[in-house]
Amino acid sequence: MLRIAIQTKGRLNEQSTALLHEIGIDIEGAKRKFLSKAANFPIEVLYLRDDDIPQVVENGTATLGIVGLNEVAERGCDVEVVAKLGFGGCRISLAIPKGDEYPGVEYFQGKRIATSYPKILRQFLAENGVQAQIEVITGSVEIAPAAGIADAIFDIVSSGGTLVTNGLKEVERVFESEAVLIANRNLLAEEREVLEELLFRMESERVSRGKKYLLMNIPTAALDEAVKILPAMRSPTVMPLAVEGWCSLHSVVDAADLWDKVRQLKAIGAEGILVLTLDKIIP
Repeated sequence: MLRIAIQTKGRLNEQSTALLHEIGIDIEGAKRKFLSKAANFPIEVLYLRDDDIPQVVENGTATLGIVGLNEVAERGCDVEVVAKLGFGGCRISLAIPKGDEYPGVEYFQGKRIATSYPKILRQFLAENGVQAQIEVITGSVEIAPAAGIADAIFDIVSSGGTLVTNGLKEVERVFESEAVLIANRNLLAEEREVLEELLFRMESERVSRGKKYLLMNIPTAALDEAVKILPAMRSPTVMPLAVEGWCSLHSVVDAADLWDKVRQLKAIGAEGILVLTLDKIIP
């Protein structure tokens, strides 16, 4: 049985739990335990602080972990990043008081910078030849300049709203992060087999995300033009209708492109267009 560590609470907890549910893994009593077993898959979930996850995966207490790539980089643990999961996107950026002029990274020469990510920051400063004092803070980093603790901050940014609220502006995007699946480097053969099944299901979920299934009736004479509009994963499915000169066309499109595709298809004579939500695409 594999043990996967995920965040105890917060956005990554919710998204990780949702992912497991979407790939058919039902976790028992997840909200009441620190360790929960799946009812229908050889896996159990260990709930931890996100900054502890890389370490417990490295030492084998957990076989796998779902955690932000930023935590993997900051902790420097020897783990395998086996998949990017497509959620939990953020960045770690340098921010300064909004009234300050920013000439470039030389701004930070001799400055005090507050952060919860000293390792990543230290590497960035060294790469840019900047000498600065790093003030390590474990929470509420954004208040450091106003409190006189530091001149600037290096912290996680999602929308940037927190920076604006605290009178700061983002000036350097240093590290792009998202949720990743990490694994211990010494998996047994049977554990690797379970991991491969897990990855197969996750890939199916990733491919399905943001897709719509289209069905429509279209004149046979317009079929070649329709295929150009809808290239699909390989090619659209085409079936003849009982009415001569017409066929049924089925395809998968990105949700972001849906209305543009529908407009083009209507323009060449498509009728009775059905738009369905996809559950899974098996690659």
